[in-house]
Amino acid sequence: MTTKRKTTMPALSGEQSLNRYLSEIKKFPLLTAEQEYMLAKRYQEHDDTEAAAQLVTSHLRLVAKIAMGYRGYGLPVSDLISEGNVGLMQGVKKFEPDRGFRLATYAMWWIKASMQEFILRSWSLVKMGTTAAQKKLFFNLRRMKRQMEAYEDTDLTPAEVTKIATDLGVPEQEVVNMNRRMMMGGDGSLNVTMRHGEEGSGEWQDFLADDRPLQDVVVAEAEEADMRREMLVEAMGSLNDREKHILTERRLVDHPQTLEELSQVYDVSRERIRQIEVRAFEKLQKAMQRIAGERLMPVAA
Repeated sequence: MTTKRKTTMPALSGEQSLNRYLSEIKKFPLLTAEQEYMLAKRYQEHDDTEAAAQLVTSHLRLVAKIAMGYRGYGLPVSDLISEGNVGLMQGVKKFEPDRGFRLATYAMWWIKASMQEFILRSWSLVKMGTTAAQKKLFFNLRRMKRQMEAYEDTDLTPAEVTKIATDLGVPEQEVVNMNRRMMMGGDGSLNVTMRHGEEGSGEWQDFLADDRPLQDVVVAEAEEADMRREMLVEAMGSLNDREKHILTERRLVDHPQTLEELSQVYDVSRERIRQIEVRAFEKLQKAMQRIAGERLMPVAA
């Protein structure tokens, strides 16, 4: 009689062990779609922790790959991987194999969310507010500055601010504030000297201004935003599971998937995915208009 070996997670304790960890996780075999499905069903129906462990270890390379994309925020890669592994475990726990797509497609968003929350906590951006738009700005600003060949340690030019604000759909002042915060490398003293474009240099606190709207305006906008979110959730109920997934991945996430990627998930043509996306969006618009009419609220075109 043979004893089944228990799957164990490799240890990760600091940057010195990172190379060893990356070498160890390559030893875990990748799963075929059938193997993944059977393991996921075993975990879902029988709470088989060994099956869950195999699902996790087979995707550790995915976590490491995603972590490398966040190296520019000055945090240890080992910490990013550890946080991403927590997200992966949550993804495995919530995964529903009968929906027809692979675990990597689903778990990727849990992994990224876990890493991004860790980065935001480390940078203490909660003091500035962490709306979805601000998070999007935070995680895209460096990339866009590199594309425009903007200097890292100076203010952006007005033209650069305008382009970034337009591309990301955020106010220009938020771009300016976020860039200055990131130039400081997270939290820092208000008395640190920094350059300020053509105006010369000064202390960080000299360039801070409270240009926030009045409190009653903030409350009104927050209430309207909450109502629109509720309307969107309710309207999404008019779609079937496939339409929800395709529309979400194509239009409602920061990094949309391509038609090719989704066609592989559902084993259909890219044109078929496009047709489903268009139909789902039209259904969502009609549902939003109906709900808005019931609540006497205008709906943005």
